[in-house]
Amino acid sequence: MSTDFTPPPMPGYGPPVPPPPVPPRKSRTALIAVAAAVVAAAVSALITAGVDGDAEAKPAPTVTVTKTAAADDGAEGTGEDATAADDDAENADAADEADSGDAADEDGVYALDDTAVYEPDTEVALFGLKRSVTGEYAEPENTPYLKFTVKVKNGGKKALDVTQLTVNCSYGQDGKSSDSVFDSDAGLDGGPETKLLPGRSLNVPWGCELPKSEKLVQIEVSPDFDSDASIFTGTVG
Repeated sequence: MSTDFTPPPMPGYGPPVPPPPVPPRKSRTALIAVAAAVVAAAVSALITAGVDGDAEAKPAPTVTVTKTAAADDGAEGTGEDATAADDDAENADAADEADSGDAADEDGVYALDDTAVYEPDTEVALFGLKRSVTGEYAEPENTPYLKFTVKVKNGGKKALDVTQLTVNCSYGQDGKSSDSVFDSDAGLDGGPETKLLPGRSLNVPWGCELPKSEKLVQIEVSPDFDSDASIFTGTVG
C-alpha cells in the first residue's frame, strides 16, 4: 500500500471577478444646463402658484430709462430748447408791445374807445359817438356834428370839481378846429354845474362840428384845471 497521499484540492471560488467600471464624469456644461433647468422650473412654479393662489399677482416693477445727452458748446439745442427760446422771444415781443402801449398812455393819446386814468383813480372815457345835424334853434344851426357822451368817474377820496371840465375837438389830417355845439333839444347844454363825489360817475352829453366828408376826429378832455388833457383820436363812420 502506498504511503503517498495527495490531498484533495481546496474548494475554488470561481474565476476572478473584474472590478466594476467607473461611471463617466459629467461635463461641467451639462451640470450648468441641469442647474439652469431646475431654477427655471422653480421660478415657473412660484409664478404659477402666485397666479393660481389666493394672493393677487403683483405687476412687475416699472423701470424708467433716462437718456442724457451732453451737448457741445457749439451744438444746436434740442427741440424743447428751441421751443423755450421761441416762447421767450414771444414773451419779449409782448413785453415790448405792452411797453409801447404804456408809452402811448403816458403821452396822453388814446383810441376813441379807450379809458384815460388819472391820479387818484379818476377815469375819463367816451361812448355813444354818432353823427347828427343841429336844429334851427341850435348854435350853430343846421350844421353836421358829432354827438358823444363824456363819462367821468371819481375813484378818489375827495370831491372832484367837474365844473372845470373842458372838451375841445378837431378833425381831418390837418387838425382843423371844431366848435362845440349847443342844442337844448338834443340835450347839449354845455358842461356840468356840480361837483362829483367820491365813488360816483357823471355822464356829460357833448357835440362838436364834423362835416359829412370828414371821418378822422380828435377829442381832448380835461376833467379839471389841474389835470392834463387826454387826447382821444380815431375815425367815425
